Amino acid sequence: MPYAHPETLVSTDWLAQRLGAPDIRVVDASFKLPGVTPTAREDYVAGHIPGAAFFDIDEISDTDSDLPHMLPSPEKFAARVRKMGLGDGNRIVLYGTSLPGAARVWWTFRAFGHRDVAILDGGFKKWQAEGRPVDDLPAPPRDRHFTARFNSLIVRDKAQVLANIAEPKAQLLDARAKGRFEGTAPEPRAGLRSGHIPGSLHLDHLDLVDAATGTLKPAETIKAAFEDAGIDLARPVVTTCGSGVTASVLALGLHLIGHRDVAVYDGSWSEWGLPGDHPIETGPARR
Repeated sequence: MPYAHPETLVSTDWLAQRLGAPDIRVVDASFKLPGVTPTAREDYVAGHIPGAAFFDIDEISDTDSDLPHMLPSPEKFAARVRKMGLGDGNRIVLYGTSLPGAARVWWTFRAFGHRDVAILDGGFKKWQAEGRPVDDLPAPPRDRHFTARFNSLIVRDKAQVLANIAEPKAQLLDARAKGRFEGTAPEPRAGLRSGHIPGSLHLDHLDLVDAATGTLKPAETIKAAFEDAGIDLARPVVTTCGSGVTASVLALGLHLIGHRDVAVYDGSWSEWGLPGDHPIETGPARR
C-alpha cells in the first residue's frame, strides 16, 4: 500500500541533491518543551542543514494568548515567514530533531493556505547519521511575498469540541502518552488536570514512527494503527494532544493514508485541562 500523498515526505537523498535550488526553502522546525535545554534555537545555532531558516513555534504564534503557541493571525504569519524568505512559489521542506515540530509547522503552513510543503523523513538525526553537511551560519536574509489564506476546515477550537461532545460528528483522537491520556501520569505543564476529553480515542504519536530511524512507518502500518485505535477512517477526525504539536503528527499520518477530513484542536489539553468545568474522563478509551 503506497502513501496517498507521497509528495508530503522527502528523503535525505532527495534533499541533498537539491540544496540551494532556487525554488526550495529548507526550514528547521525543531521544538522542545519549555525548560528543556539546550533550546531548539540553540540547537539550530550550533548546527543545521546548510541554508535552513529557523521557525520559532513559540514566537510565530498568538503571543497575546495565555495558551502556548496558538496559531497567529494570518497577518503575523505572513510577515514572519516572508522575512524568512518563505513565500508563494516555494517548495518548503521542514525538518526537526524529532518529528512533532516539523509536523506542527507542516500543519501550520497548510492552515494558512500553503500546500507545497513537505517533511524530511527521518529529520536532522538521519541527516547527521548519514554524514551529510551541517552548517552553523544563519540563513541568508531574504524577503519573499507570502499570501496567507486561513483554512478553518483543518482547525478546531474549544467551542467546536464542546459542541462535538454534545452531538458527536467527528472522532476525537488523543496523541499523548497512555499515562497522560488515562490520567495516571502527571502533565508536563503545571496546573493542568489529568485525563482526556470525554469520548476520545487514543493513539500515541510515537506509534507512527520507526524508533530506530525516525522515519514514518509504511502506509499499511499507519492505517492499521488508526484502525486498532478504534478510528473509523470513513468519518471525520479531530486530533488533540498537550498543546497541538503531537496532534499534528496524527494529522500528518491521516493525510499520508488519504484521509480528507482531519482537523487539529489547537488549544488541546493546555486549554481543556485548565481548572474549570470542562468535562474530563480518566482511564482507558471507551470503544
